[in-house]
Amino acid sequence: MTTASDPSYPAHWEADVVLRDGGTARIRPITTEDAGRLVSFYEQVSDESKYYRFFAPYPRLSDRDVHRFTHHDYVDRVGLAATIGEEFIGTVRYDRIGPDGRPASAPADEAEVAFLVQDAHQGRGVASALLEHIGAVARERGIRRFAAEVLPANSKMIKVFTDVGYQQKRSFEEGSVHLTLDLEPTAESLAVQRAREQRAEARSVQRLLAPGSVAVIGVSRSGGGVGAAVLRNLRDGGFQGHLYAVNEAVTTDLLDGVRAYRGLGDIDSPVDLAVIAVPAERVPEAVAACGEHGVQGLVVLSAGYGESGAAGLDRQRELVRQVRSYGMRLIGPNAYGVINTAPEVGLNASLTPAPAPVRGRIGLFTQSGAIGISLLSALLRRGEGLSSFVSAGNRADVSGNDILQYWYEDEATDVALMYLETLGNPRKFTRLARRTAAVKPVVVAKGGRHTPAGHVVPGTRLPDTTVSALLRQAGVIRVDTVTELVDVGLLLASQPLPAGPRVAILGNSESLGVLTYDACLAQGLRPGAPLDLTTAATPEDFREALRAALGSAENDAVIVTVIPWVNEQEPQDDLAEALRDAVAGHPGKPVAVVHVELAELVDALSPAGGLPGAGVRPEPVRPESSGAAPLPGALPPRPRASNADGARGASGDAGGAGAGVRIPAYPAAERAVRAVAEAVRYGQWRRANAEAGQVPEYEDIDEAGAAAQLAGLLADAGDAVLTLTEADAAALLARYGIRVLPTLPAPTADDAVRAARAMGYPVALKTTAPHLRHRADLGGVRLDLATEADLRRSYEELTDLLGTPGELLPVVQAMVPRGVDTVVRSVIDPAAGAVLSFGLAGVASELLGDTAHRLVPATERDAAGLIRSIRTAPLLFGWRGSDPVDTPALEELLLRLSRLVDDHPEVVGVTLEPVVVATEGLSVLSATVRVARPPARTDLGPRTLPSY
Repeated sequence: MTTASDPSYPAHWEADVVLRDGGTARIRPITTEDAGRLVSFYEQVSDESKYYRFFAPYPRLSDRDVHRFTHHDYVDRVGLAATIGEEFIGTVRYDRIGPDGRPASAPADEAEVAFLVQDAHQGRGVASALLEHIGAVARERGIRRFAAEVLPANSKMIKVFTDVGYQQKRSFEEGSVHLTLDLEPTAESLAVQRAREQRAEARSVQRLLAPGSVAVIGVSRSGGGVGAAVLRNLRDGGFQGHLYAVNEAVTTDLLDGVRAYRGLGDIDSPVDLAVIAVPAERVPEAVAACGEHGVQGLVVLSAGYGESGAAGLDRQRELVRQVRSYGMRLIGPNAYGVINTAPEVGLNASLTPAPAPVRGRIGLFTQSGAIGISLLSALLRRGEGLSSFVSAGNRADVSGNDILQYWYEDEATDVALMYLETLGNPRKFTRLARRTAAVKPVVVAKGGRHTPAGHVVPGTRLPDTTVSALLRQAGVIRVDTVTELVDVGLLLASQPLPAGPRVAILGNSESLGVLTYDACLAQGLRPGAPLDLTTAATPEDFREALRAALGSAENDAVIVTVIPWVNEQEPQDDLAEALRDAVAGHPGKPVAVVHVELAELVDALSPAGGLPGAGVRPEPVRPESSGAAPLPGALPPRPRASNADGARGASGDAGGAGAGVRIPAYPAAERAVRAVAEAVRYGQWRRANAEAGQVPEYEDIDEAGAAAQLAGLLADAGDAVLTLTEADAAALLARYGIRVLPTLPAPTADDAVRAARAMGYPVALKTTAPHLRHRADLGGVRLDLATEADLRRSYEELTDLLGTPGELLPVVQAMVPRGVDTVVRSVIDPAAGAVLSFGLAGVASELLGDTAHRLVPATERDAAGLIRSIRTAPLLFGWRGSDPVDTPALEELLLRLSRLVDDHPEVVGVTLEPVVVATEGLSVLSATVRVARPPARTDLGPRTLPSY
């Protein structure tokens, strides 16, 4: 008998999943305690569904059936249930069978599988989610194939099997369809799984951002407090759905002009979204009321959770469990709120006073409410609108990953801006960000690089430089500050991507032009000589100069610098119009303006639609998918508010050739250049990644042999991490075509001589003691020993200088062709997964942190980029007249190591140091390999939400 409290209960199989319609369910093993739930579930299933499951009328389960379906050994017989609250909504089970189709035990590797889903929940993707999870369980238990018998009329279940992406066989036998599925994940099954994940998670966010009705729970009668503020913002922001106020002590029908109720249950209409603004100790009661009423999602503004310490973190975990038990999703707790500017929605369920930001093309996500306020304020000052805004607070449930899933397919969002304190699941984030960045920019400012003691935001063990490199690999634009986040977002939202790094600079100040030129060089751009129009330049001079710069095939972008006129007679509205007219005639290249103390020019350039004070929401204009998009349409005129301090965008007035053109303006050259440089780098990434790189196949790889060797090495290891012996490490690497140059021990000088004779002179003598390993700078290595006399003299010097042979552990190794010494590593981060690293060997590279990183599995493009992205890469390519080394051989080594750690999650760490790369070929002189039992779930496992 197994219950959820028994040691044999596989708790790691429990998982929360997002279903096709955006709701959630919990998948868990069925136990003996579930007999009553199973009977109740079966009673709610239609006779037709029962017939499809048992191939005959089967109105009720017998006691024997109930016992069979609730008693499992979790090895040969497994049952899983999808639940909402305490109720089953679907079940799946497998029974291991032998070649004759009868019950069997291991090593039999086939199982019969069957599903049953409650009719009310069919079409929500329950069976597909159950199939993913039961498949993962089966693989863990050594089962490689599923067999299923399905009636031909049961087309829905046949589709579940055929759409999963596994290799399968199908036949018609004795009146039923016989299906056999190979459970080994394939590229197709992984693509199907991730596509389902994207649709489900995007739909769950869409339900939160586009509700048909909203209830605010915790609206004070006095009109003060958080709840009342959100209610007013919803009301005054033009929410297009039904709005309700909830206060248990209300005595009137209205609060702030909104229908008021004492409890959520008193509302006789559906409520899609509930905003909870009550003290933390009362939140569970409010959540329960929402769950009973059928609310789809929650925004919890209440504080007192993970941000307040250990007790608050426990309260937060319980909140997530309670919310998900009702199939809901949660933004928060400690959230600032959400905004959706779509005209048909008009949602401002946040603490941002109405009017909310107008319609724009930028999506904004923050984990911090304070940073959210800052970013919203900056965008409003600069006249930029939003498509949507989510400030997730403690992001106990909905995270940046979910929002990326939504923005990926959201046609209203062209640029994604994110402030993150942690990536949560870096591997998933980089995967989602890479896919999103292929169609629209993703700009990230990441705080929490150095986590203070006691801070509740969990972090990854990866250094910040590694995280930054992985984000760059995924096409993410990483910025350092929230100011840069807005600066870069403003340019990307209003300008086409530059085709290259060539920048024209023109303006009426030679000095400002030189500053801009220097800033361009510092950012790796290729600026032309600044064109000085002199301080006497008129708007017409600017117009003609900008037209010429944009029309030149020598320029990819233009930066215009402007200082005040001495006589202050030139109207700055005229200059803004001149710049817009010039851009309108050449819309394919980005333009940015650098100004100095020109408040009126900033006002003239600022898009009128972005300033607070008017509620008009313009129709969005979709840019072309190529990335070199036409400039978005003009925003309607609105009252101006001077602010010479901020970066602003430019849009035209009602008429003129430049109407509708937007030009971002910045108060410092460095800010404008940084924005342009990030756009250049992003455009280069987009073009380079237009076609996905390939993970190569090598015919000489012995994957099965490596798996057998690892199984033998770990048979008695338990949970320990093992460092392999040199022989075992060399044997494992050799199965993937990586040859480690052998060494022979030299405990005495005579042993060293015998080893050298066996290898042939010249040889190297090395110490292998841990404190001297790979430290040639400490004198523990002697090279090019051509004779026995040289070897004996070097042996005596080493032992006299550094210690006894027992302490030094000397070895002899054959000499290899001279080249560049490098280091290749792969390490496993619990959150990011396997990371491939490369750098040059030596103290200087270690001191400077000159190491590049890529996620595994690495493609051919990743490997080529990896060796070229370190600052010392010129040493590999013939620096100062030296011979270039064999970088193709180095790339192949990286790809082979990537395949090894990707194929075998048991390999948790590999260090190849040094790897000497010569003009032809390379030599791996030393290898350290660490192995451990793999985790029960990997990134190839079934869809799950983060657990708490």
